[in-house]
Amino acid sequence: MAKKIFYGWWVVAASFPISLYVSGIIFYGFTAFFEPLVKEFGWSYTKVSFAASLRGLEAGIFSPFVGLLVDRFGSRKLILGGIILTGSGLILLSLTQSLLIFYSAFFILALGAGGCMSLVTLTAVATWFDKNVGKAFGVMSSAFGASGLIVPLIVWLIDAFYWRTALIILGFGLWIFGIPLAFVIRNKPKQYEYLADGVLPGDPVSYQKIQTKKVEFSLRIALKNRSFIYLILTEAIRMMTLSAVVTHVMPYLSHAGISRPTASLVVAAIPLCSIAGRFGFGWGADIFEKRYVMAMTYLFMVIGLLAFCYVQVKWLVFLFLFFFPLGFGGGVVLRGVILRDYFGIGSFGTMLGTLIGFASIGGVIGPTLTGWVFDTLRNYQSAWLGLIVLIALAMVMILSLKKPKTID
Repeated sequence: MAKKIFYGWWVVAASFPISLYVSGIIFYGFTAFFEPLVKEFGWSYTKVSFAASLRGLEAGIFSPFVGLLVDRFGSRKLILGGIILTGSGLILLSLTQSLLIFYSAFFILALGAGGCMSLVTLTAVATWFDKNVGKAFGVMSSAFGASGLIVPLIVWLIDAFYWRTALIILGFGLWIFGIPLAFVIRNKPKQYEYLADGVLPGDPVSYQKIQTKKVEFSLRIALKNRSFIYLILTEAIRMMTLSAVVTHVMPYLSHAGISRPTASLVVAAIPLCSIAGRFGFGWGADIFEKRYVMAMTYLFMVIGLLAFCYVQVKWLVFLFLFFFPLGFGGGVVLRGVILRDYFGIGSFGTMLGTLIGFASIGGVIGPTLTGWVFDTLRNYQSAWLGLIVLIALAMVMILSLKKPKTID
């Protein structure tokens, strides 16, 4: 008789398309709406960029609260509510007539995305896996990479039907397929007589390994640990860099003389190329010392961003697309893997929410500061070079991480 597929992989399979669709529209796809909005309303780049910062609230001040909710109520309810709110936010965004409506719509999108993106879906996956957590996180987080496939579709919808109609189509589309998938999510394996990785409690050897392997830390204790603080700081730098690049990549490439259709392909390639980093670094995290693997992801970002500074030399675009996406994609996986390995699963959602919440300060600063640099200096290079220095500093902090041994 064929071996039954462990249900944890069905949780991954259901979470994958939800994360792909939502991140493809809200995170990577927003850059496609950038120039149409500036053209129609005459807003500055700084004003439009600020909406990206509001979008970052889903990975910001909401995250600690969402982390508490997911630890208490489970992932399914939050994902369902997040899908409904996100669809509503997209439809409200289509009705934009002023900055107030524009920002209000992004506030609702932030609320919705907070319930159905990385924090909640990764927590759902984390409860189902232990020894294979790096692989599971790699597969799950690849959804955010594959979301680049949606960007050319968004550009086509905007060009063919106008940006308002495109938002309505995207909002209803999320409801149609996302709501049924939310009901596939199950919260914890113990509720279905499983342990992590599909181990049955009746298997005494495997059960004992899982029961004795980890020391669980509370958020209060983690906040006193230097390694947890370093994780917060390095994630803030990663998010500052990533949000700045994905928000400004199309206008930046346009100013570098690259056509809008070609630039949209570069935008799509960024998350798609990151899939290799998510799988590769996730696999490596299950085998090698995790902090060294994580430091390597930041080194890749440095090399890629250096190439990005000089995309006027066209072949450097390919160098950027090789290193930068692999680096930030691997960083997404290693963030959760190290957090689970160092501090346990008992308060994983709360700790990941706190980590993302503090780190999102970088996500808020990145796009707005980069827009201000362009408005002031009429170039982007100064912003990119400053971010490179910060990423190098993050590498030093990552190499200083030490795994906690006991609870104080």
